[in-house]
Amino acid sequence: MRSATLDVPTLETLVSAAVAAPSIHNTQPWRFRLDPETVTLEIRAAPDHGLRHIDPTGRALHLSVGCALLNLRVAVAHFGWEPVTRLLPRPDEPDLLAAVRLGGTTRSASSPRLYDAVWRRHSSRFPFSQRPLPTAVLTELVEAAHTEGALLSRLPPGETDRLLHITREAEHRNTADADRAAESRRWVRDPNHEALGMPPGTLGPQDFREQIPMRDFGAHRHPAVLTARPFEKRPTIAVLSTAHDRRTDWLRAGQALERVLLVATANGIRASLLHQALEWPDLREQLAPLPSDRRGHAQMVIRLGYGPQGPSSPRRAARQTLVDGVPSVPC
Repeated sequence: MRSATLDVPTLETLVSAAVAAPSIHNTQPWRFRLDPETVTLEIRAAPDHGLRHIDPTGRALHLSVGCALLNLRVAVAHFGWEPVTRLLPRPDEPDLLAAVRLGGTTRSASSPRLYDAVWRRHSSRFPFSQRPLPTAVLTELVEAAHTEGALLSRLPPGETDRLLHITREAEHRNTADADRAAESRRWVRDPNHEALGMPPGTLGPQDFREQIPMRDFGAHRHPAVLTARPFEKRPTIAVLSTAHDRRTDWLRAGQALERVLLVATANGIRASLLHQALEWPDLREQLAPLPSDRRGHAQMVIRLGYGPQGPSSPRRAARQTLVDGVPSVPC
């Protein structure tokens, strides 16, 4: 059995893998703390990186932390340990969202494909080709979500049109809401000066046909005033949902989302997230995978396809996210 001795370079690699996860507006709303006695990495919310107007309940923050948690689990397994994971481990500490203890030798084989994808995955807000996704890959994506306790539903054409209509309505509301638009604008930042937020170059163009409502991040960028490009006519859209809608479900949904994105990356598939409708309760209720099934709770809308990788967003260094800093000696 491998001893759970964690040296500084490995600690920094584990945290860097977690930090590579996606987060809403690239807010990176997480902090990490190492408990050296139990060799446990805690993930805590960073409330100052929350979105008060766009995400008042903190649901998107929890999804973001769930994505980071999945990356951390993949990295821990890659280094040969069993990631013993607990969600909301101490109710009296509401900002402590998850803890991962480095257990003995991992019982399940680590996936080099997923670990490699951790470092290559990022969103692409650019047009995709019309090339359809193979059935085998779609099945693998569904299984990835199921592994983490979530449901991934690919929508048929009619449902795709309905969902895009709902998302357009949400985008119109966002641009008309002064507080939300200003909050989004604050997170569009110069990557040469900030390791947080969205560099302008990552935002991508708008859809010339105005079919796929890409978020304009409060810039009020209309196709008439922005260099627009035609996006795919028949986009592949999937909805990630959970049976319940508690904080633990949000964290599980985040893990499911990131596992789906890593599997997509490993298969050469790009992804972008259409989160706008999830930010309005009345519209979110309409995002159930099927109109006849309102029991599930939509957690994310994912656009999938083949296309350009798109530029990456910056990330904070591991040392910047560790609450007590990096230990000077191995733990």
